[in-house]
Amino acid sequence: MSVRIGVLTSGGDAPGMNAAVRAVVRAGITAGVEVYGIYEGWQGAVDGGRFIRPMSWEDVSGIMIQGGTVIGTARCAAFRTPEGRRTAVLNLILAGIDRLVVIGGDGSLTGTDVLRDEWPDHIDALVAWGQITAQDAAEHPTLRVAGLVGSIDNDMVGTDMTIGTDSALHRITEAIDAIASTAASHQRSFVVEVMGRHCGYLALMSAIAGGADYAFIPERPPAADWHEHMATVLRRARNAGRRSSIVVVAEGAADREGNPITADAVRKVLADEMGEDARVTILGHVQRGGVPSAYDRWMASMVGCAAVDEVLYGDREPQVIGVRANRPHAMSLLEAVKDTKAVATSIAEGRYEEAMAARGHSFVQMAHVFQRLSEARPNVVREASAKRIGVMNVGGLAPGMNPTARAVVRLGVDQGHDMVGIQGGFPGLIEGDLRDLTWGDVEGWEAAAGANLGTRRSIPGDGDLYAVARSIETHELDGIVIIGGFQAYRALSRINAERKRFPALSIPIVVLPASLDNNLPGLQMAVGADSALNVDVQAVDRIKQSATASKRAFVVETMGRRCGFLALTTGVAAGAERVYLNEDGITIADLKHDVDAMVRAFGRGQNFWLSIRNENASEFYTTDLLTRMFEAEGQGGFSVRGAVLGHVQQGGVPSPFDRINGVRFAASVIDWMSAQFETHSAQHTFATPEGMRSVKELDDLVDWHARRPIDQWWLVLKPVLEALGRRPGDADA
Repeated sequence: MSVRIGVLTSGGDAPGMNAAVRAVVRAGITAGVEVYGIYEGWQGAVDGGRFIRPMSWEDVSGIMIQGGTVIGTARCAAFRTPEGRRTAVLNLILAGIDRLVVIGGDGSLTGTDVLRDEWPDHIDALVAWGQITAQDAAEHPTLRVAGLVGSIDNDMVGTDMTIGTDSALHRITEAIDAIASTAASHQRSFVVEVMGRHCGYLALMSAIAGGADYAFIPERPPAADWHEHMATVLRRARNAGRRSSIVVVAEGAADREGNPITADAVRKVLADEMGEDARVTILGHVQRGGVPSAYDRWMASMVGCAAVDEVLYGDREPQVIGVRANRPHAMSLLEAVKDTKAVATSIAEGRYEEAMAARGHSFVQMAHVFQRLSEARPNVVREASAKRIGVMNVGGLAPGMNPTARAVVRLGVDQGHDMVGIQGGFPGLIEGDLRDLTWGDVEGWEAAAGANLGTRRSIPGDGDLYAVARSIETHELDGIVIIGGFQAYRALSRINAERKRFPALSIPIVVLPASLDNNLPGLQMAVGADSALNVDVQAVDRIKQSATASKRAFVVETMGRRCGFLALTTGVAAGAERVYLNEDGITIADLKHDVDAMVRAFGRGQNFWLSIRNENASEFYTTDLLTRMFEAEGQGGFSVRGAVLGHVQQGGVPSPFDRINGVRFAASVIDWMSAQFETHSAQHTFATPEGMRSVKELDDLVDWHARRPIDQWWLVLKPVLEALGRRPGDADA
């Protein structure tokens, strides 16, 4: 009997589970093994029969766009008993399965580990009772397990994100954006309750992304007099001109005495102590539903492939496959579950610092940043030593520039600086198009598309540097924050090289990374890249739907210049068969291989074929040429269409991640700038998640000709695409 892998989803459903199931099925088939779906979770394992059945390549076609889980999930009381687990073992062995990929929360993974530990005892009992043969027992002596965490709460310790969290954050942020507009219209307060019994991730991050005024999370409960502090913060914002107030409450929030803080309790405080006409919105299970985000698709695909490798080739205790720095990260299932449950215990026992620390550095950092933003003073008495900081955008438009600028301004004002908006990049600086920005001037920017400060791609040439220096002197700028992409880094390098000729350039200058191409050094994601990726994936979803009535291939062109981030991640998240990258180039041999595979696939009955092309993948093999070539080679068996997504990728409301990422960078940039003033330094740096790096390091990190970083982390997705995009043997002669 060949090797067989079982895959099941258990516990609460989460968007992205289907992408993980698809990855397990196709990666398993690519590896030459059989994959069985265990339907309705552990209940299906206990019931056996039709609930355990083989899954083919086609069975998982088109499921990534769907929310929930197509193989179902259910609570199973029987599985909690030894007798129920023994029945599950019997059914698995009868199906020839001794390797499992389980997608679920900590409860599901705990039950899985119990089953693995009991497996040999159940085998012995089943042999003794004559329910399986000695040969069956010899062929399946142990159970190999890999876990994938499907949980919208992002509550598993040891992984950056869990499957479904990003999608849930999209649902919540969309709701807060909608609520904010009606709240402002009526000058009304809203209390929004989100999921998170023991984990405040969704509440905290949605409060940051949605520009909320206040938030309650389980890991950091307020004192018993929290209502007085909340009222003070909200009144301050109202007095500064804010027309509404939004408070986000995690369902598990409580004060330090253990008293629950419910959405209705917050509403009552707003009504009684502030006279606010407050309304409550409980989002409930809408957070679990809907189309998965781009991140939840490509991340789930990546870890799903890694889980197959683990159960096929791993020889160690059961592992949970999580993600660290956008790469698969394996960790002990037993330790991960233990550490996760310990957080709830720490909260219950009042050890809140331990609970916060267990959530990780990023969580702690963002909790602190949100508190700073929430309590940022709209009006600060100007000190004689106050510094003037210019803020500008440089380069192509990147979604998220506005929320980033908002955070820079408000945090700068709170630290006593005078914030100056430079309109239209370096040309605006040269022309003197500057204006002072107050706390209220950036109200509403947290969800605004575009760039309210404008942006220009042009950077100072040799003849412009004198004018830049003169404008800095004229407007008495003490520092500059540049929000931008590759052109901003070029400008920083040029300014740094000429600072001795123009002493006015010797002020602290920092570039905060914002680029939909994600082609910037020293980071995982630039502000704007996630928004553009979601636009691309949503566009491809619609393209797929348009082709359901006929046999059709599409060649879709994304932005990215010579950087393949958008093309490759879109290809994985949208289920492309082929992606063309500048990093690889295109040859006629490649195209012949692809045409053969395409003709073979359509001849076998496939109705759709998707190719993604990075806009500068090849100077000669353009999107139009590929479209016409594929059409000609199809010889009427299928039609081919091209689609250039173009500047639609720059538009739209910034995604939750881009808003959060922008705020994170803004806080570190303002702190760095204040430190520069205190130490009388004048460094030129660029921001990374690990801190500021000197402009002098750029030559070692950047391929200036190709306009991309030398280290491109997203290339780890190439084998994922190859494993999932094309059935083995499709291009064989």
